[in-house]
Amino acid sequence: MNDLRPANDVRGIVFDIQRGAMHDGPGIRTTVFLKGCPLRCAWCHNPESRALQPQEADPVRPGDPCVIFGQEMTLEDVMREVRKDRIYYQKSGGGLTLSGGEPTVQFEFCRALLRAADREGIPTCLDTCGYNSPEKFLDLLPSVRLFLWDYKATGQTLHEELTGVSPELIRKNFEMLYERGASILIRAPLVPGINDSEEHLMALAQLVRDHPRLVGIELLPYHDAGLSKFDRLHMPRPILNTRPPDEDTKARWRDFFRHSGTSGGLANITSKFA
Repeated sequence: MNDLRPANDVRGIVFDIQRGAMHDGPGIRTTVFLKGCPLRCAWCHNPESRALQPQEADPVRPGDPCVIFGQEMTLEDVMREVRKDRIYYQKSGGGLTLSGGEPTVQFEFCRALLRAADREGIPTCLDTCGYNSPEKFLDLLPSVRLFLWDYKATGQTLHEELTGVSPELIRKNFEMLYERGASILIRAPLVPGINDSEEHLMALAQLVRDHPRLVGIELLPYHDAGLSKFDRLHMPRPILNTRPPDEDTKARWRDFFRHSGTSGGLANITSKFA
């Protein structure tokens, strides 16, 4: 069903817009971060994305003003920012990426942004955990050039422990979109000692082998730069008995995929972690 409302009537809560993003899909991109997330990942790097409403946080430095995470914006407000870098999209193959949180939580706003960008010839990516109704993902499919699809843990029990939700709906949506020809890049956050077991790495490799049309797989090493935001939001820090991976650990991950028969579809290990 088409949304025929004027652009200024379609509104959402945005907590960040990053221009010149290099790790949120191909090329140079503008990444728009929408508030709201149904998961509670143990390694969450963006706790300010969880709640749908704007939140006040303590300043980074004493004496600075408090920070508000989240503001209401119209469709046109966001698209005005996205259009500023159109020349860079054209030269680099970049475009608009919607991220979060989980952008499909604000479904109408997410859909309106993707459709608006698509109408204007701006390539789109949707960075998603895959946790929403199949009907909504089917509705978004025609307007999404590339899905950045999170694969967080292997096994139902562990997935529920680490994210708060079952993986069944996520896997169902993944298979549905893949069967309908969607372009999908798997993004796997890896946390040392938490979800980087051999079982999980083998499951990731098998996923790539079973789905040869995948764009590839991208490994996202854990970092703890977001922990201070829990403090500033007066939220309890996640309890993780781990630390960011050293270079030897990252090399071990790379070697595993290099010898697993999936290296042709393995994107670089990046410094981004969501």
